Amino acid sequence: MRKALTLSAIVLASSMALGGATTAFAADAPAPAGSSSPTADGRPTDGHADGTTDGTASGGHAHAAAAGLTLSASSAKPGASVSFQMDVPDGSTHLSVSSKALADVKMTEGRGGTAVVADVKEGDYGVSLTGTGPDGARLQATARLHVTADTPAPKPTPRPSTLNLSTDFGRPGDKVVVTVKTAEKNAFVKSDAFGGQVNLRSDGKGTFTGTATVAKDVKSGYYGVHAFAGGREFDVVKFSTEAKAGPAPHHDVKPLDPSLHKTPKGSVNTGQAPAGLLPETSNA
Repeated sequence: MRKALTLSAIVLASSMALGGATTAFAADAPAPAGSSSPTADGRPTDGHADGTTDGTASGGHAHAAAAGLTLSASSAKPGASVSFQMDVPDGSTHLSVSSKALADVKMTEGRGGTAVVADVKEGDYGVSLTGTGPDGARLQATARLHVTADTPAPKPTPRPSTLNLSTDFGRPGDKVVVTVKTAEKNAFVKSDAFGGQVNLRSDGKGTFTGTATVAKDVKSGYYGVHAFAGGREFDVVKFSTEAKAGPAPHHDVKPLDPSLHKTPKGSVNTGQAPAGLLPETSNA
């Protein structure tokens, strides 16, 4: 009896071992032709990701149905409004239009829509249409849009700064009117003829004026008048000066020696010395 039990146990253990080996072999064996085994995410392993094996979509329909996309303009500036028209089969769903060049895309009733050109760099951009056809086929179409960046209007060239003096000559104490016209916010002049810097006052319209006084200790000669606008020197002009002359020189006149008096013949003695004896610089 004990041997029979032992034999039964052996037979049972052998059957279990054989069954386990059979199961493991079936899992590793290749699937029969014409069948498919799903992957972990449920997709078949013997065909395309969408379940097609011979170039057709699930259900026998074409992989992608014919579709078209037309834009109202081939070129536009950022901020401009662009409309589009979709050429898709009736009953299509999940239609979407997208592009890096478009913002605020809105679908309208029917097969159209509008969008605003985004603030992007100038260049060509693709516009894509996707969706699902009435038979489940995938819809896809593309178009091109050229974005023209806004070119700012050229800034007007500022007029050159100018310097004008009411006179180019002066003596100590003389007044000289200085006028500077410039687009800068400040202006002044410098000159040794005026004893240094002369500040100017603006009229708010680009004209600066002021009065310079010729220095008291100026010497006769030529001086440069340096003009500045916006902190930069833009011109220098020549200004000539003449120092004021002093009082007329005084010459002492000595009395004429009486022995030098001569009386011309045939003339009345006037008490004057003969010509040639008087100094040329004398006022006698």
